[in-house]
Amino acid sequence: MPIAPRWQTENRTPRILIVDDDFEIADPVKFALQKLGYEVTHAPDGNQGVAAIPVVDPDLMVLDMMMPGRSGFLVLEYLRTTKRDGVRVIMVTANEGERHQTYARMLGADDYMHKPFAMDRLVQRVQELLAEPFADGKPADSEHEDSEPAANIQKDPE
Repeated sequence: MPIAPRWQTENRTPRILIVDDDFEIADPVKFALQKLGYEVTHAPDGNQGVAAIPVVDPDLMVLDMMMPGRSGFLVLEYLRTTKRDGVRVIMVTANEGERHQTYARMLGADDYMHKPFAMDRLVQRVQELLAEPFADGKPADSEHEDSEPAANIQKDPE
């Protein structure tokens, strides 16, 4: 039986975490998603992205594959091993390799987009994924096993 996304059942604004070291991409994405009313936080590398997950508790992540500190693959592995199955993930990358796309999907990425991407296409996928119910089980485990410190990630004001 389909399960509604957590943000819907909690009657709140969806939270989005952008993890990307390229500010020329992250800033316009953040602006476009905030303009639609989403609560958006940006982490500029993989380590800060991992630290932001328990702080932000996102409903969706826009995740770059290649970053300093920790790759998007490692961030996605962390996300899934901490039982956050209720977080939708759009992996973005300039890498054209089919092998990378296959690996991202195996780790649980919901979509995979090549940079540069059309902003309207990304926004459309964000809206679709946030509205999509989860197929089975709980959308997110209420008890998270966070092993990384929350560091100095701050939510952006609404």
